[in-house]
Amino acid sequence: MTTTGPRLEEISAANLDAALGIRVRPDQEHAVSPVVKSLAEAYAHPGVAWPRLIVDGDRPVGFLMAFFDIDWYEDGSVLRSGLWRLNIAAGEQGRGYGRFAVESVADELRRRGTKQLYVTWHPGPDGPEGFYLGLGFRPNGETSEDQTVGVLDLA
Repeated sequence: MTTTGPRLEEISAANLDAALGIRVRPDQEHAVSPVVKSLAEAYAHPGVAWPRLIVDGDRPVGFLMAFFDIDWYEDGSVLRSGLWRLNIAAGEQGRGYGRFAVESVADELRRRGTKQLYVTWHPGPDGPEGFYLGLGFRPNGETSEDQTVGVLDLA
């Protein structure tokens, strides 16, 4: 059976090199960490990080990493879940894979009973703010390091 359309794959020995080969456009490299850093963070945060390769047919087109129940303020007062990283390959952008990635994370969070999806982004004209706002995220007035915090209600 042939699968049509994009799908998520768990990172494995079989697709590790494909995941590591995902590169965003050069003008976006300042705004998102490379996949290798994400995978190292996933290794350091088991049970919290949810890394996935985005594949269309047999083509790796992107990478996402969600987070589940991160201790947001590192004091136990607030747990949040959301999209940690989104890397769509330079030649694959503009084809709906980013939207697919966000919708996939939203579906997983709903399955887990989570009511809100968080994301952060670098502000500015060359950042992904328009993409996230277009999907319904709204800044919540917070920043994380130098990034805007956005939230999407999943109810």
